[in-house]
Amino acid sequence: MIARLALICGSLLVAGCSSAGVQHVPLTYLPSLAGDYFPLRSKAMGSTYHIYIRYPDGYAAHPTERYPVVYLLDGDSAFPMIAPEHLFLTYDDHLPEAIIVGIAYGSFKPPVNHREVDFGDRAADFQRFLADELLPAVESKTRADPRRRILMGQSFGANFVLYSAFTQPDLFWARIASNPSARMHRQLLAREPAAAAGRDLHLVLVSGTANNADGRAMVLKWAAEWRQRQLPWTFDEIDIPGGTHAADFTNAYRAALRKLFGWNGADARSVP
Repeated sequence: MIARLALICGSLLVAGCSSAGVQHVPLTYLPSLAGDYFPLRSKAMGSTYHIYIRYPDGYAAHPTERYPVVYLLDGDSAFPMIAPEHLFLTYDDHLPEAIIVGIAYGSFKPPVNHREVDFGDRAADFQRFLADELLPAVESKTRADPRRRILMGQSFGANFVLYSAFTQPDLFWARIASNPSARMHRQLLAREPAAAAGRDLHLVLVSGTANNADGRAMVLKWAAEWRQRQLPWTFDEIDIPGGTHAADFTNAYRAALRKLFGWNGADARSVP
C-alpha cells in the first residue's frame, strides 16, 4: 500500500508543478502519512475529489482489527496536520488508533476549490456524496468500523458538520465542529434536528476564546440554546483558551477526541 501511495504521489500530488519545471514530491519518506490515495469523481457534485488515507500504526500486523475512521473536510490542509497528530495522541494520550481520511480539492483557489459551495448552498448534494459515494468507497477498501465514524470540519467546514448533525444524525457516530462561521446555516441550526435511530451519537462544538468576535458570539449562542433542548446526540461544547480561528485546529482535534473516548489522564484505549 505504501509503495502504491508513493507511485501515485509521484504523478499526482503536486498538480501543475511539472509545467513550472518543479519535480513532483513523493510521500515515501513520511511514514506518519503512509496509507493510500485515490481520486473520486462524484456523480452528486460533478467534480473530482482527492482522497488521502492514513492507516494506523501496526495496521498490517493486525489484519482482523477494525478501527474508528475520521473523515476530514478541507483535507488539503487538515490531512497533513491531523494524520501525524493522531499518531502522537496514541503515544501521549493512549487514545485508540484510527484511520484518517482527508477529502481534498487539490488547490486552495477557486474554481478547483469550491468548499463554500459544498458546505453552503450545495450542502445536501455534498452530504449525498459522502453517504452514497465516499463512505462506501473508503469502507469497502479499509478496515474502518462504520459504528465509529467521525466527521470533522473547521470554519465553513464546521458549519457543514453542524448541517450534517441536524439533517442526517445517524450518518456519523460523532462530529467535531471547530470554530464554525456565523454566516452559514444559521436558520437551520435554530430548528429542531432530524430524528435519529441511534442513541450513542455525539456532537462536539469547539471554540477558540480568541476566535473572531462574530464566530465566537454565535458559538456561545448556539451552545446555550442546545444545552436546553432535547437533541438526538450528546452535545459537548469545548473552549480552547486563547485559541484563534485556524491555528488551533490540532488542539481542537485533541480536546474533542479526549472527550469522545473518555480520556481522564489514564489509558483510554479500552474505551469502546
